[in-house]
This record gives sequence, C-alpha cells and structure tokens, in this order.
Amino acid sequence: MRGGNHPGRLASFAKGRLKTGEMNDTEKQYADYLDERLRRGEILWWKFEGIKLRLADNAFYTVDFFVMVVDGTLEAHEVKGKWEDDARLKIKLAQDLYPFRFIAIQTVPASRGGGWQVEDFQKAQQPLLPGMRLKADVPPPAKRKPKPA
Repeated sequence: MRGGNHPGRLASFAKGRLKTGEMNDTEKQYADYLDERLRRGEILWWKFEGIKLRLADNAFYTVDFFVMVVDGTLEAHEVKGKWEDDARLKIKLAQDLYPFRFIAIQTVPASRGGGWQVEDFQKAQQPLLPGMRLKADVPPPAKRKPKPA
C-alpha cells in the first residue's frame, strides 16, 4: 500500500528544515568538535551558516561551517547524516565556482570505530583536521546476521 496511514505502524516523517542559524544534533556535535580543535590551536576560526554562495540565478548554497585552518586557508564543511543527490550536486558546483576547499563530514557509528569521516571534493590525500578519516578509510558497516526464527 502506497501513501496514507498504515495500521499498526507508527508514522515517520522528516523533521523539515530548521530555522536559519539553528543547528541539528549532528551539527551541534560537529561544532563541539571544532571548538575542541580551536582550543588546541588546530584551527583559527569557524562560523556556522556564515556564508551563502550564489550558484546561479535564484540558486544558493549555504555552507554549514566555514573553517579557517592554521595556514589561513578557508574550508567549507558540509555536515550530513545522509547525502541526497541535490546536496551533492550543489557542493560539486560550488567547488567548481569558488576557491575554497569543500569537504563533506559524516559521523561514523561507534560500531564502525566512531568519530568523523570526511569526503574531500578536491580529492586531497589527507584531511587537514586531525582526527578525521577519509571516506575510503572507514570500514563498511558490518552485515547483520539474520535473527533465528
């Protein structure tokens, strides 16, 4: 049965977009991570949703976190729980238009070692922030064993 209510199931709906400047739980965790890096002197500055980039007429991309690393380079960090094709398209287009390093950040579940994984849209060999792992270096999720009947 498509759409509508399903008897015996709880409804599950997307939460929708938060107000501008309001962080979701993953972004809050990442902000804490950046604060820790700032205290250690590993980055110089960061700002949440501080810059909006024009991609085309009436098409914009708001960067989740702009981060200045110790050499003064600015990076655009996009924090996602799950990537959708339109978000990936926007970040790739922004990478082509603007002189910043664009990286995608995702949490790594504790069952796979925890921490953060990074996908570098410039294809760099190493992430600039310590404690991050390139997407290719994160082990795939363990296959679940079927439950006995």
